[in-house]
Amino acid sequence: MTAVDVGVDIAVDRPETPTPAPRDNERVPLRRWLAVAAMAVGTFALVTVESLPVGLLPFIGSSLHVSEGTAGLMVTVPGLVASATAPLLPVAIRHLDRRIVLLGLIVLMVAANVLSALAPNFAILLAARFLVGISIGGFWALAAGLAVRLVPERSVPRAVAIVFGGATAANVLGVPAGTLIGGLGDWRIAFVAVAGLGVIVLVALFVLLPPLPAGQAVQLRTLAREFRNPVVRAGVLATFLLVSGHFAAFTFVSPVLQDVSGIDEGMVGPLLLGFGAAGIAGNFLAGAASARDVRVTIVTISVVLTAVLAIFPLVGRTPIGGTALMIVWGLAFGGVPVGVQTWILKSAPESTEAATALNTSVFNLAIALGALFGGIVANNVALTAVLTTGAVLALPTTLAMWRAGGGTHRGRDVTAPR
Repeated sequence: MTAVDVGVDIAVDRPETPTPAPRDNERVPLRRWLAVAAMAVGTFALVTVESLPVGLLPFIGSSLHVSEGTAGLMVTVPGLVASATAPLLPVAIRHLDRRIVLLGLIVLMVAANVLSALAPNFAILLAARFLVGISIGGFWALAAGLAVRLVPERSVPRAVAIVFGGATAANVLGVPAGTLIGGLGDWRIAFVAVAGLGVIVLVALFVLLPPLPAGQAVQLRTLAREFRNPVVRAGVLATFLLVSGHFAAFTFVSPVLQDVSGIDEGMVGPLLLGFGAAGIAGNFLAGAASARDVRVTIVTISVVLTAVLAIFPLVGRTPIGGTALMIVWGLAFGGVPVGVQTWILKSAPESTEAATALNTSVFNLAIALGALFGGIVANNVALTAVLTTGAVLALPTTLAMWRAGGGTHRGRDVTAPR
């Protein structure tokens, strides 16, 4: 997916840097594109770390003697921390060189995953997940905005899309890959593997990134102004509803597949890879559809996701039914990041960094609260109730989008083809 694919024009104010971006009539050095790719791999690693426990809950719960609902806190804690870090860290670091900040955040991620792999009890594991949340929120808030400083204006959409693509790939592939690794060996190996990927990213960023001094300082009032924009607010609400609904159910997808669909434990990892492949297809389909009508795209995603979650307790009671619904589920959720991000970028063309930071914060908050609420439901109601909960949360997205439909912001129609 590229920003060109979804019809988004991105304007960027470029602060002066010791290593200026190439002019539009210059060839972009390969080193710059490699730096953008390294940041994309960094976002892939960090977003993977955030949701890695999803496929490992039964293994971790059994090993550390906690319930699956309690183990879901491993998703809730970093999500809450990241939701606070995403808007606050750019304000707090003010004039620090962003290259140094990115390197520090990757070091923190690596250390947190090593601590997770070595954790002797659940309390230590949660402490490590707290550190993961800081690195996720900070890196994701900075990376996309910094990538555009490495290339000329004509290449900005592609650079932003590459960095966004790292997170999209993690959302659809990171969890199944981690599940597969954990299922083949020990769940701790999955955390070691991601830590190893983090080391590779650290070396690549150290070698490839030029100095990236701060430009204009980010201020909290900019975030507040964007939230008052009703079209941005509708996109943020859609993000919260879809992501919280998804993670209320998806956090417990491994036990659901085993207990509800009767799928063997060893087949969960490969099935989640199928989910991820469907998600990639959904990403490209949603990208093309968003270029024509982003509102209809998000509404369609909401309807399909709600329907899948609602009928899963009935239709998914066999391995065939569960597998088919997982593929459709992956297809629908794979389109969520590109759909809502396209809406946000079209709604705030002059303040894309602030609006994106706001949406990133809500995205992570939705992951945390969705996993938390799903854990409460799983512990106190029934495992299948997390599916119904997810459907109830996702359904109002349709209303939010239709109420915002046809609206314009700063002269740009968010529903019109571009």
